[in-house]
Amino acid sequence: MGRVSPRLLLVEDDDHIRTPLRWALEDEGYEVAEAASGEDACRQVAAAVPDLMVVDLMLGAMDGFAVIREVRRAHDLPIVVVSARADTHDIVAALEAGADDYVTKPFQVKEITARLRALRRRAGAGGGPDERPQEVVLDHDMAGNLVLRPERGSVHRGDQQVHLTLTEFRLLCELAASTGRVLSRQALLERVWEHGFFGDERLVDVHVRRLRTKVERDPSAPRLVVTVRGLGYRLDPQ
Repeated sequence: MGRVSPRLLLVEDDDHIRTPLRWALEDEGYEVAEAASGEDACRQVAAAVPDLMVVDLMLGAMDGFAVIREVRRAHDLPIVVVSARADTHDIVAALEAGADDYVTKPFQVKEITARLRALRRRAGAGGGPDERPQEVVLDHDMAGNLVLRPERGSVHRGDQQVHLTLTEFRLLCELAASTGRVLSRQALLERVWEHGFFGDERLVDVHVRRLRTKVERDPSAPRLVVTVRGLGYRLDPQ
């Protein structure tokens, strides 16, 4: 039985960019579907959820930010943003909307494919029993303990699953593997994103903020994922 190609939805309204990028992605082994608008992208995701998405921000009435937020309501698939908008505010806004990574235009196709390969490796990565504990209690709470299960790829608070994106889950696993020790932003970039050449520490800060909204009792006063000023982040189980 042959290997199944990963399904990728390419959301880009400029034909001159979308068509050659599709060809390049298909050359890399992806099964590519196209969407020229945000509305069409959401319809396609509702009909058949892809394995990955590449999304432009400037799409017209329904922009890329809105597309990402809509997809994130129900799905944890990896999302890479490609956009000419390189302002810090736009990058942070895209990440906070739920993107896993951000590439600015003009770009080399090999940069996009490198990011996608890293996301796929992370999706398939799993530590063996000697590398990762089967279960880590992060927060003891009468309302239900917060439990991380690295091998199962899940986090639960009591009987309820906490839905994390792939990047949020990997970030939590790396922090849990170094419980009580500070990890610098650069170290987290290298361990979670797997491509230190990008080197943008905003990725870490934004994903930590998103992670806190899901795992902290009070995200405005975090006690689990702690900032160590000038150094990085530390996980302190409660």
